[in-house]
Amino acid sequence: MNNEAIVLIPTYNERENITSIVQQVVRTAPVDVLIIDDNSPDGTGQVADAMAEADRRIHVLHREGKQGLGKAYLAGFRWALAKPYKYIFEMDADFSHQPRYLPAFLEAIRSADIVLGSRYVDGGGTVNWGILRQIISRGGSLYARTILNAGFPPGKLQIRDLTGGFKCFRREVLEALDLDSVQSTGYAFQIELTYRAYRKGFIIKEIPIIFYEREAGRSKMSHKIVVEAMARVPEIRIKVP
Repeated sequence: MNNEAIVLIPTYNERENITSIVQQVVRTAPVDVLIIDDNSPDGTGQVADAMAEADRRIHVLHREGKQGLGKAYLAGFRWALAKPYKYIFEMDADFSHQPRYLPAFLEAIRSADIVLGSRYVDGGGTVNWGILRQIISRGGSLYARTILNAGFPPGKLQIRDLTGGFKCFRREVLEALDLDSVQSTGYAFQIELTYRAYRKGFIIKEIPIIFYEREAGRSKMSHKIVVEAMARVPEIRIKVP
């Protein structure tokens, strides 16, 4: 362990991106990196191993196969919590999450328990997204916020970007959540973690980011992920204490 913060980067067929993204991360902020590779057929795991051998700040967690983003992050959380890291990040490998925002996260986490990189607060936005993608993303956050605030008395969850995946947690947050009971993946995973933290009373802060569409490799977004998120949100509202 070289730093008090670690950035978790799940990968599946990210050979084209992984070297550049990790190099930019460790140049930009005082953080370690954990690459969580789901046995990528394109050799991403082998590239990650080579980087880890050359730099003590870089670590690799190999998993047997593709099991979904949520399970990858849960495995990464458990790995990081077994070490004395104070701050644990979620971050994509495809440059949709820009490393240049890491210092802003580290500054914001001083006065919060969770920091969310938000596309939908002042100063945030997206680049190279079509209208349909924007509608799905904005609509997904609105739908989730509406369902999770439903009931009597109504909730007060005001997070604008509930589906975003660029986050920083204090370790105490993840230690307080029942990670073993989290079943969601994709969009729903991000919604569920934030809602669980909100229900526990943790301080959640959104900071603006610009989200860029990937330039290399193939997007992992799918119709199945969107449908799963819509179906899971009412379940999250009912089952999360």
